[in-house]
Amino acid sequence: MKSNSSTSETKVLTAHVPLPLAEKVDQLANRLERSRGWIIKQALAAWVAQEEEQDRLTREALADVDAGRVIDHQAVQAWAESLATEHSLPLPR
Repeated sequence: MKSNSSTSETKVLTAHVPLPLAEKVDQLANRLERSRGWIIKQALAAWVAQEEEQDRLTREALADVDAGRVIDHQAVQAWAESLATEHSLPLPR
């Protein structure tokens, strides 16, 4: 049976961190009763997931543009400006 590589295999990464940030990490580790490494691993995993999601959304948006699924900027601008009035325009599609 093959073990889960995300929990059994690791690689040491080294980074120079500004002292104020390192102190915040230490404070979080103490407050959460976790190791500094656990805090950094959680933060890094969250950042990587956020970057991957941003990349996915960008690729999805570019595919929409390539397929012609766009809304005219002037229509969006007119709609946005109408929101402050008593007669707002319907959402452009």
